[in-house]
Amino acid sequence: MLFFTYLSIIGGLILLALGAEGLVRGSTALALRLGITPLVIGLTVVAFGTGSPELFVGIEAAYEGNSGLALGNVVGSNIGNIALILGLSALVRPMQVRSELIQRELPLLLGVTLLLCFLLLDGVLSRVEGLLLLLGAVAYTAFTYAVARRDHSTIVAAEFAEALVEPK
Repeated sequence: MLFFTYLSIIGGLILLALGAEGLVRGSTALALRLGITPLVIGLTVVAFGTGSPELFVGIEAAYEGNSGLALGNVVGSNIGNIALILGLSALVRPMQVRSELIQRELPLLLGVTLLLCFLLLDGVLSRVEGLLLLLGAVAYTAFTYAVARRDHSTIVAAEFAEALVEPK
């Protein structure tokens, strides 16, 4: 029984690594097909895809009345994504980040975080507030796509060249 548990964990990690490889290559190809940068696909398609487990956990936890789990899942996931995943990714290969990205995305990240803090001051996240957050996500996705379509020319070529280079 214990052997099967270890085998399942190892098998799951192997499948996860293979899936990550496929996700990176597939999302890069999708960006090329749509004529936008891989960064935009990462900010939208990949982010929503990798965030879907948090979505389902959050919905199930809310349905079951466990709001602490729903909120903790989102907050913990964001901390993990920023600190753990970006930290480990930078250890594997240092990342070049355009200042335009920082100027546009970082204030938005901070703004959404502060908005959530403000909405939670009364101890309740209402349906209206949930709808507000959801509409913000839709607006963000539309804005990101529109900016990408407008500014894709030379940036796309540079990012594709970087994304398609095999790791050293």
